[in-house]
Amino acid sequence: MGTMQLGHVQLRIMQVLWEKRKATAREITDAINASEPIAHSTVQTMLRVLEDKRAVAHKPEGRTFVFFPLVAESEFKQGSTQNLIERVFGGSASSLVAHLLVSENVSKKEIGEIRKLINRQNKR
Repeated sequence: MGTMQLGHVQLRIMQVLWEKRKATAREITDAINASEPIAHSTVQTMLRVLEDKRAVAHKPEGRTFVFFPLVAESEFKQGSTQNLIERVFGGSASSLVAHLLVSENVSKKEIGEIRKLINRQNKR
């Protein structure tokens, strides 16, 4: 499967569905509205777009549709990360990590977590 490109609203919808496993359009709208304003009609439109991309599907329950993800969150993250590394960092994961450490505000706690992950990888 190729890398799936998602816009901001599409990604927010997917995050809600990954968390809830299934939800109606209204439930998705309410979940997103808890952190940022979004129109219900926008969510409905984006759900149709996500169905066209084969990222979500729906099943009727009574008079409403219940949506569920067809793409696992881990699968999406893996593809997106690989795409970022290839396109932006010339295939170099170390260049991505170096950029994050130099250019972003990475806390000491996060650096400690990164060290633990590196040490765990080195023991393999």
